[in-house]
Amino acid sequence: MAARVYVGNLPFSVDAEQLRALVEQGGHKALDIKIVTDRETGRPRGFAFVEMASADEAQAVIAALNGRDVGGRTLTVSMAREREPRGGGPGRGGFGRDRTGGGGRRQRY
Repeated sequence: MAARVYVGNLPFSVDAEQLRALVEQGGHKALDIKIVTDRETGRPRGFAFVEMASADEAQAVIAALNGRDVGGRTLTVSMAREREPRGGGPGRGGFGRDRTGGGGRRQRY
């Protein structure tokens, strides 16, 4: 079963191929690499997710890369956690301030 690894504190100059080469140095095969980018600018946000074939391979990559210096930055590598559900704050879900769907307008009588 596949396992996802979080790689944080990446230099902004690292691309997917460079990260793949780094992960696969120990003879492990990365199935997929996703470098997270900013929605508006498209620039890397400094972290990525790497999908490995098994939890054992993921643990081996964590042991090999966690704390390693890459481009002057110390990597933080761990098992990826599932994303927590995000709350729908004001302005989300199509409702206005008063949550009636009226856009927060004052009612006229």
